[in-house]
Amino acid sequence: MNETKNNVAWEQIFKKYRILEKIKKDGVFEINSGQINEYREARLMTKFDHRKNLPKIFDENNLSILPITRGSYLIAQFEVYHSFEKRETEIVKIPFPTYIESIDYENITSEAAALNCAYVSGILADFIDDEEIVPTVTGRMSSDAFRFYINTYLGSKFEVNVTNAQIEVDGGYEGLETFSLIEAKNSLSDDFIIRQIYYPYRLWYSKISKKVKPIFMTYSNGIFTFYEYEFLEPENYNSLTLIKHKKYSIEETEIELDDIIEIYKTTRTIKEPEVPFPQADSFERVINLCELLNESELTRDEITSNYDFDSRQTNYYTDAARYLGLVHKRRKSREVMFSLTEEGERLFKLKYKPRQLKFVQLILSHKVFREVFKLCIENEEIPDRHEVVRIMKRSNLYNIKSQDTFYRRAQTITSWINWILQLIR
Repeated sequence: MNETKNNVAWEQIFKKYRILEKIKKDGVFEINSGQINEYREARLMTKFDHRKNLPKIFDENNLSILPITRGSYLIAQFEVYHSFEKRETEIVKIPFPTYIESIDYENITSEAAALNCAYVSGILADFIDDEEIVPTVTGRMSSDAFRFYINTYLGSKFEVNVTNAQIEVDGGYEGLETFSLIEAKNSLSDDFIIRQIYYPYRLWYSKISKKVKPIFMTYSNGIFTFYEYEFLEPENYNSLTLIKHKKYSIEETEIELDDIIEIYKTTRTIKEPEVPFPQADSFERVINLCELLNESELTRDEITSNYDFDSRQTNYYTDAARYLGLVHKRRKSREVMFSLTEEGERLFKLKYKPRQLKFVQLILSHKVFREVFKLCIENEEIPDRHEVVRIMKRSNLYNIKSQDTFYRRAQTITSWINWILQLIR
């Protein structure tokens, strides 16, 4: 496992302040930003949006960290994360207003731009389902004072008191009957830290009389995904339940089987690159990684620390994007850097439908994927893993030797073929 800067610094902090011993004795350890800053900037050391971002010493001991003031935190065995509900849903197509020229909905590269686009297109109005919603609050603010109870991994509840911790609202939208607080992300993940919607909810729940709606929004690859939650017990951090889940698109998303077949017929196979064969089962996450690199070059450590990847997955998914010719890897001083290739930059200038078909072309230009796809079309089902491995063994793949490795990589092949088939609507 690659040691991130956060891993190294937290190991040193835990050792200096004997944090594990004190948590075992008292159940909790309070630390301030001054103590953290001795080793690395507290802002970088306390932002763990997903379980996989947790430093090794936290993960191994079921620990997490929560802010309680502007400069102090509690470390304990808190259950701070919530896994996104896995529900299939149709994509609702919303037209973009023809008179708006200042937003390029075909080239959204930030969370703020995605939120603005969702607002002016009417996506937010449709999802929130309230009359005359208008944007009213955004940015950083103080949480004021409140207390709550949170579950621990020991099966107990712990009381937490918060006083003027810093919170951030990506977008607050008020209607006649509701006030919606939106946390927006342009990266895909399996879970999120509840604090991001709970702390703003508690601030505004006590300030206004209208119903406060905590909403999580993700934007990736032309698709807006919304989750509306409700805290059944306002003072219970873990009492959230999903109320509604919808997906939207502004661009044309209709892709037919004939479109895919045409790509298959016109795509030539290429020589296998000398890059590790993909072990990255979620092709959506491969795309999303490329989207993030379309915004800026990133180090391996930045990808691991800021997105929903552990260090192994960072290697797997960057290798998968390199395999397709979309990402370039280089060394800069002691850092490993990743950026889009010229092919990758051209791809992300395409509209939704031609972009998806280009992804299909890049996948099917590899013999093993092409042959599995052909069998799938002929037999109207994806071949079993044994058949996929047989195809792999005659496809001259780079540096795959053991039987176990063949079978692990076969899972990625069937997952990517499934992604292609699911484009058909």
